[in-house]
Amino acid sequence: MSSLVQSVDWLAIAPPTVAAVVGLVVLVADLFLTEARKPLLGWIAVGGLAAAALMLLPLLDADRSTFCLVGDTEVCSYTADRFTLVIQLLVLGGALLCALLSVTALKDSGKRLPEGEYWFLFLSSAAGAALLPASRDLATLVVALEVASLPAFALVGLRHGDRRSSEAALKFFLSSVTATAVSLLGISFVYAATGTLHLTRVAERIQDVDGQLATLAQTGVVLTLVGFAFKTAAVPFHFWVPDTYVGAPLPIAAYLSVIGKAVGFSGLILVTVVALPSYADAWAPALAVLAALTMTVGNVGALRQQSTRAYSAVRLLAWSSVGQAGYLLVPIAAAGYADDPEKSVGSTLAYALMYGAVNLGAFAVAALVGRAHRLNRVADYRGLYAASPLTALLMGFFLLCLAGLPPGVIGLFAKVTVFAAAVDAGLGWLAVVMAVNVVIALVYYLRWTALLFRAPEGEAAPHRLPAPLTAALALTGVLGVALSGAPQLVLRFTETGLF
Repeated sequence: MSSLVQSVDWLAIAPPTVAAVVGLVVLVADLFLTEARKPLLGWIAVGGLAAAALMLLPLLDADRSTFCLVGDTEVCSYTADRFTLVIQLLVLGGALLCALLSVTALKDSGKRLPEGEYWFLFLSSAAGAALLPASRDLATLVVALEVASLPAFALVGLRHGDRRSSEAALKFFLSSVTATAVSLLGISFVYAATGTLHLTRVAERIQDVDGQLATLAQTGVVLTLVGFAFKTAAVPFHFWVPDTYVGAPLPIAAYLSVIGKAVGFSGLILVTVVALPSYADAWAPALAVLAALTMTVGNVGALRQQSTRAYSAVRLLAWSSVGQAGYLLVPIAAAGYADDPEKSVGSTLAYALMYGAVNLGAFAVAALVGRAHRLNRVADYRGLYAASPLTALLMGFFLLCLAGLPPGVIGLFAKVTVFAAAVDAGLGWLAVVMAVNVVIALVYYLRWTALLFRAPEGEAAPHRLPAPLTAALALTGVLGVALSGAPQLVLRFTETGLF
């Protein structure tokens, strides 16, 4: 039997490796730093994530693979192609912004969040999330998924003495463990039927499975897809999202809303489009129905939020993220019908980049308002323009991007791209459902935007902007405006090399 691997391409694996190594550095440094110097750990984490993101630059010129079979160097477990780099940029860039939010949140927590443990878990999860899109075998895919997920459970419930945090972590843990168990059972069935874990070989062999194993293979495909649907918070596997976002520290809610979704959707794309294209007649209709249900339930849930309810701003963003997950599912479903599935996958990546930038910006504003209003209700945003004009303008811009209205051109562009993917694939009914949901979403996004510019109740108190929060707001704002100025660059950048 030949050896399973050849020499390691360290440059190819540098982005997740740097994040993991910095996580270990933070863990060790925490043992030696005095309590007064613990905030230094946050800046080490921020620097480490920036370094990990910069390691993507040398990988732009060509596809690189490593951990390949010696007998067949075309079959590899790790590949850094354009698809991988786009998702890693989203993951590491998003984690960097969430780290900036976390620096302020940890300072405000009054020692209820242990800094050493927080940053180690955060960087570990980011390393797993960056590893996942490069995974090209089912074993590496599951390991990366769990490395990204397991620290996230602890981060949600890390706040000492907070019952809501503990309940949120428990719901998140139970739903995610169920998803993992279902996925592992499905993957074991696929392996039993095909005799391989590498995605490209699964794609070849699953078409010619022996008749006695056909049912086993079909069951494995279904169970694997159900497991990943849990991870993407697709309806009806979304029930954990609102309570988890409310109970988690706000930067972790922001992290789950963007990086958590990137992990789930990149895994789903690899399993469906790369490993199981021959089963497109099964997974494509299922994903189309899931997309329709997810966007509808998410937007209706956001529409029903009462502005005076405690934590309604975070709940609205949580339900909104469920609705956005529905839009992200549309091009993946379309890939099963389309003549050019790579173009459909590119539409999902373009939408994910837009959503990541502006949604993290909205969470940054929520973190700022939450410092003055602990209950963080939508009603607390009334008159924000009078207290902090630039922050209110940024929040309005982010909400309009999510709604797909000018001046949020990048949001409109991303929605049109997804809509076109559905139409080109012959999914006219799904395009109609999406159009109806965009109208529903306009109601609550515009309602919140209008509230920002209304006269405040009482005297407007200015919001003090700490430097890390200012940096996060500035980065997301500049990114949103720049992408709105040249939206075609996003689609060009997200042309994948999966095939």
